Amino acid sequence: MSNYPPYHLLQLISSGESQSLEFKSSFDKSCIESLVAFANTQGGSVLVGISDAGRLTGVMLGKETLNEWMGQVKQATTPSLIPDILSHVIDGKTIVQIRVDEFPVKPVNTKGRYYKRIASSNHALVLKEISDLYLQSLQLSWDANICIHSDIHALDPVKIEGFLNRVKESGRFDLGHQDQPLAILQKLNYIQQTQPTWAAMLLFAREPFRHHVHIGRFKTPTHIIDDRQFTDTLFEVTEQAMKFIVSHISVAFEFNGTIQRKERFAYPLPALREALVNAIVHRDYTDGSDIQIKIFDNSITIFSPGSLYGGLTLDDLQSDHYPSRLRNKLIAEAFYLTSNIEKYGSGFIRIRKELTDYPEVQFEISQCGNGILLTFRRNEIQPESQPESQPESQPESQPESNLKNRTLTLIQREEIGKQQISQALGQKNVSGQLNHVIRKLLEAELIEMTIPDKPQSSKQRYRLTAKGQSFLQQKS
Repeated sequence: MSNYPPYHLLQLISSGESQSLEFKSSFDKSCIESLVAFANTQGGSVLVGISDAGRLTGVMLGKETLNEWMGQVKQATTPSLIPDILSHVIDGKTIVQIRVDEFPVKPVNTKGRYYKRIASSNHALVLKEISDLYLQSLQLSWDANICIHSDIHALDPVKIEGFLNRVKESGRFDLGHQDQPLAILQKLNYIQQTQPTWAAMLLFAREPFRHHVHIGRFKTPTHIIDDRQFTDTLFEVTEQAMKFIVSHISVAFEFNGTIQRKERFAYPLPALREALVNAIVHRDYTDGSDIQIKIFDNSITIFSPGSLYGGLTLDDLQSDHYPSRLRNKLIAEAFYLTSNIEKYGSGFIRIRKELTDYPEVQFEISQCGNGILLTFRRNEIQPESQPESQPESQPESQPESNLKNRTLTLIQREEIGKQQISQALGQKNVSGQLNHVIRKLLEAELIEMTIPDKPQSSKQRYRLTAKGQSFLQQKS
């Protein structure tokens, strides 16, 4: 029996089933499936003797029961799992905790079936996921494999030279005194055993693979104004696609009191480039689908084939502290060495930073079919002066101080999101001025976010701080 006090388990039980916890009323093969799922994810525990609803039912144990369960787990799993098994007594009922850590060499299977843990349930892995998990556990990536149907003569010397020149300019890798480009590529692992890797072919091939970047300028979802399909090696296709995007977004000119004028594009170009590079570097190249970019009057979407890799979630990407997970390590390394990306795992952080000067642009990340969809959406901004017939509640027709006070009053009543504030003020969409005011209120610490670590979350709400409450009391 365990010496742990009962409250140790009661805390676990009260938290409910989760990414790392499963309840079972009895020990059976589904317990082993859960242990396999935990081993393939981040580890976890199965509590036997508890119903799905979290009610203590208890189990009957014989003298050798726990050893028998241990043997069944070992025999039914490959590689063999050896879990920690402890029994506990709570309110006179025996509860057994079976725990495994994340297994170092994945994937683990039971009777030839593979599982992973997502939220509070087990999901069977498909062949592609099994392959990805195996490569991750060995710290390998698909693009490091040799392209067995090609040789070094399939590589373009001009593209290789351009790459090495950009690496030299960036100063991120010492190329040494070697003069032979192929020897340098070998040193960087783009050539192995005198043959190019898939990364080398995608980056430097004379005849590029048919992985397209398909871009269109749309007036409506069915009315296409311009349409292009770029097929080239990755550095080249990045520049081609970026030029097309820039040619189809509007630009205004700002004057700062001097004779100089400053261009201001409808979207921050560094953020668009970061999103494009992210799609090209991290897409799944074993999927034959195209990267698809759609440019509308008030939005731009970028679709990249391939689900999130290495256990990353959409919530992770919404935060500023997510781990780097690289599906294509050598491709990512090439873009890093040439300063096309700053550091691994910082792309979405940089996009959000660039958007701070564009309060009228909203950025969204979503899962779409077999890939990831990035959306830049411009909110409609009303003219600064409205006709007298316009409702008095239109935010854009209000002085900023008035809009600030009205926004604070709404937030004082309840925790509320931007869209709700906008609707209460009489607008269908969140205006640029309202975004600006909310940012100023946050900076002044009059309001705070309910989800501060995920500023762009769709569930984000705002609430009044003590300082904001005091401010409103002084105004009344």
